[in-house]
Amino acid sequence: MQTDTLAFGPDELRIPDDIAEKVVNPNLCADEASFHEALAWMRANRPIGWAHLGGYDPIWMVTKYNDVVTVERRADVFLNMVDNPIYNPQADDAFLRSANNGTCQVVAALTHMDNPDHKALRSIAVPYFSPARITRLESDIRIIAKDTVARLLAGPREVDFVKDFALEYPLRVIMNMFGVPETDLPKMLKMTQEFFGSKDPEEQRSDIEITPDMAARQFHRVIQEYYDYFTPMTRDRRENPRDDLMSVIANAEIDGEPISDFFANGYYITIATAGHDTTSTTTATGMKALCEHPDQFERLKADPSLIPSFVEEALRTAAPVRHFTRTAIDDFDLHGTAIRKGQRLMLSYPSASRDEDVFENAGGFDLARKRNRHLSFGSGPHMCLGQNLAKLEIRILYEELMPHLTAVRLNGSPRYIETNFVGGLKSLPIAFETN
Repeated sequence: MQTDTLAFGPDELRIPDDIAEKVVNPNLCADEASFHEALAWMRANRPIGWAHLGGYDPIWMVTKYNDVVTVERRADVFLNMVDNPIYNPQADDAFLRSANNGTCQVVAALTHMDNPDHKALRSIAVPYFSPARITRLESDIRIIAKDTVARLLAGPREVDFVKDFALEYPLRVIMNMFGVPETDLPKMLKMTQEFFGSKDPEEQRSDIEITPDMAARQFHRVIQEYYDYFTPMTRDRRENPRDDLMSVIANAEIDGEPISDFFANGYYITIATAGHDTTSTTTATGMKALCEHPDQFERLKADPSLIPSFVEEALRTAAPVRHFTRTAIDDFDLHGTAIRKGQRLMLSYPSASRDEDVFENAGGFDLARKRNRHLSFGSGPHMCLGQNLAKLEIRILYEELMPHLTAVRLNGSPRYIETNFVGGLKSLPIAFETN
């Protein structure tokens, strides 16, 4: 853990506390406009700058596209498991280490791993998430999408698009792939929201004591609940394999040995949480953009072939994964900035995906944007395994939804989850008209 602030970096590269806090403090991150204004300031003034806020370790904040890509692709220098790949307060990390034999790796998530474990585990599901395999899932996904849209259309024309529509759909897709009973969807939704919403008062559990490390305690408790849920299902899939993703993982081998429950549960949790929350956020972000830009709504209505590029732009502007951290295991010159061994870096994917040097009209929404090389799925060896599935899900959903809509508008103020990690819209009141 790095604590020597004076030796961390030159004063001229330090980010003012009031700017850094808008990107680090979960409560302030819920102000989406302020969050992106702070990142824009960093890109213009401290593209690679360091911050040291009270209660947090000092860290380099990396905000430009090419810098983020460089760090992501140099996985031999910038590792995940040296420290927590999520930038938490020191109190949270201290609790996780005390509860987990000195490490913050409570869950064996692919995003937390380095090679050789990362390569070995990732290879298990790569065939399942290949473009060819995902394409074969289209008919099943479309059935779920049709049902989701039908239930929306059967209800009132004023809804919370997040809670009444976007949240459940990707979870049903993921659970169908796993072979999880549909009756368990409410439980899975609750756990997912608590997993990513541990710093949001509206998502915090009532059975966790209010302490400085409350968020970490909730995170740890939810992980245990996931383990309790998935472990018996793993045993069942080993005894009675099925044609589902859970059976693929449960019966996998690593170096000739059966996968451990720790690694299997970590795999399930990674797919169940990331595959659900990020997709629902992007789905809602796309609808918010259509409400704010009626001309683009009309353009999409007139030309459904634009839906795939619309999905890419929704992904770019949503960038649901707000950051991961890496730790340097050697000195490194990052495009002129000296990063020293042992220092941590916070990679900002929302900022990189709005880099003015890479994207024209970077702060706008262009559903026909060409060469949309956003970093919402990351880059390098840790690029999101489920990106093809996420794009397919959102495309199919809008293909089924758009033909029925004749107008959409905001019907209240959008609200964002309080988090600096994975988040986005938690409420999107809209009104819509149909044929």
